Amino acid sequence: MDKLYEDSETGCCPRFNPEPWNEKEITWKDKLFLKDQVKSFLHIPLNFGGVIVRNTEKIKNANALPPEPLMFTDEKSLWNIDIYIAVAREVPGAEMVKMSGTFLTKVFEGHYKDAGKWAKEMQEYVKSKNKVLKKMYFFYTTCPACAKFYGKNYTVILAEI
Repeated sequence: MDKLYEDSETGCCPRFNPEPWNEKEITWKDKLFLKDQVKSFLHIPLNFGGVIVRNTEKIKNANALPPEPLMFTDEKSLWNIDIYIAVAREVPGAEMVKMSGTFLTKVFEGHYKDAGKWAKEMQEYVKSKNKVLKKMYFFYTTCPACAKFYGKNYTVILAEI
């Protein structure tokens, strides 16, 4: 992943390809993630950058960078957000979780303020596939600076079914 970031046009987030994520069904069995929490106010993250920097260092120090970046959130309340960062192996000093399940995915493009509208659209998409929605996660594919550089701000919603 270090190489992936070094080779990106920004030196930060790689350019996101929506095709492998748009309207797909994926299944994970014990996929390993580092889990942490971000403070928020009315769903607006307050310390997101600091949490990411701290965890990125832990992941690099543990030589646990995955081949492809994947980080998503569970915006479980108005006041805090759980984040999940895919890792290649256990990271000492971090909360680790294994996720198993089947997910429908859909890619959205635009400003984060549209997340509520996207969530409703995702609920309809799940219904159209005759599936029952258990939970939604948001995969923000690039940081705000890289989204601005690339001219696209993609978000993937993963709907656990």
